[in-house]
Amino acid sequence: MTRPMLKTMPLPYCKGCGHDLIAKHSAAALEKLGFYPLDVILVTDIGCHGIIDKCMNTHTVHGLHGRSGALGAGISFGLQAPGKKVVVFIGDGGATIGLQHIMEAARLNLDMSVVVHNNMLYGMTGGQTSGLTPQGFRTTTSFEGNPYAGYDICKMSHTAGATYVARVLGIGDISGDLAKVFGQKGFSLIEVMEICPSYGVKLNPGRKLAEVVKSAGRETGVWTGSREDFSHRQGKKSGDLLSEVSGIAKGSEHRLKNPLSIVISGSAGEGVQLAATLLAKASISSGLQVTQKGSYPVTVGVGFSTAELNLSPGPIHFHGIDTPDLAIITSEDGLNHNRKRIMAMQQGSLLIDSGLAVPETSARVIRRDFRSVGARNAAICAVLYFARQFGVLTEEILLHIMEQEGKAAKLPIEKIRQVIES
Repeated sequence: MTRPMLKTMPLPYCKGCGHDLIAKHSAAALEKLGFYPLDVILVTDIGCHGIIDKCMNTHTVHGLHGRSGALGAGISFGLQAPGKKVVVFIGDGGATIGLQHIMEAARLNLDMSVVVHNNMLYGMTGGQTSGLTPQGFRTTTSFEGNPYAGYDICKMSHTAGATYVARVLGIGDISGDLAKVFGQKGFSLIEVMEICPSYGVKLNPGRKLAEVVKSAGRETGVWTGSREDFSHRQGKKSGDLLSEVSGIAKGSEHRLKNPLSIVISGSAGEGVQLAATLLAKASISSGLQVTQKGSYPVTVGVGFSTAELNLSPGPIHFHGIDTPDLAIITSEDGLNHNRKRIMAMQQGSLLIDSGLAVPETSARVIRRDFRSVGARNAAICAVLYFARQFGVLTEEILLHIMEQEGKAAKLPIEKIRQVIES
């Protein structure tokens, strides 16, 4: 028996939502065409339709608002495997935000199918008007009716160069319409017209879907073109970019027996991310598995800078850190950003600059004057102290990585040695 596309019933949509119809009939259409679930890459967007991810047996990718078209295009560019199908789900809100992504995919005639869930408003975020809302349709931001005509995404996609475009009402069995779209070679798009039961119906009492679509001048139908789909042979191709990246040479062996999660935090511009990168490379050189993540405010140059590292002698299956095994704090900004995590530590170590007030914590507290070597060197000094005192990897391999990266010559090594040896 063939494995079904959908792995759960019922689906998590409001009663009467057309998204339920689209999901079920998309699954039926793909099965009708003979696709196996793992032949399908379903890319979804922010919006109510996107909660279908967990209900599918297919590959799923969940994108940022408006970007499922761009992600689908990227997958189509890189996917050179006959028999695979890229399907993009997007709402009218996402299609408004990512309109150019959709048009570019249509212009290039990429091999992918886009299903626009057009319930004529932003359903997940409060019922606001979108760029596809028909003129006269009422939303929470246009109580008197939208004064402007929405985009005709079908006409635009067809003009841009799509192979196959269709518009249907989200009523009854639309699996056949979806199968025609999914069966195309090249770019195809289907706009499924719906009314949101939570906002659209309440704000437009008595109006029927067919009447709304007709009054908006959005006739249902099919528009076709005859173009060769995008060829991977077009244009000059770059080589494998990873082949140009130099590897990290094997150095001395690590002495870590169990996974270790580390948070390094200080102020922006004080080398926190650099210190984390140097520690990550030294750990890799010592034979450890490593993940690294950085975070800082959108203003970048001010406020905190935090790096998270996982070091492990074996595979790392999850890179998130709720409560670290080791927190390294070099400034007030870093302390404020991680205060709650530090207070939640029931064990492990807090390595903190001696000029900072230590928050209440059950972690072992080690205080050193890291900032005495200069604010920009405090994080590196703390990382070298970690290497010297904790014995996970050698101080020498860390200094060697710093020399390779051209950082060692700029460091006040003697001052740093006084701190880490104290």
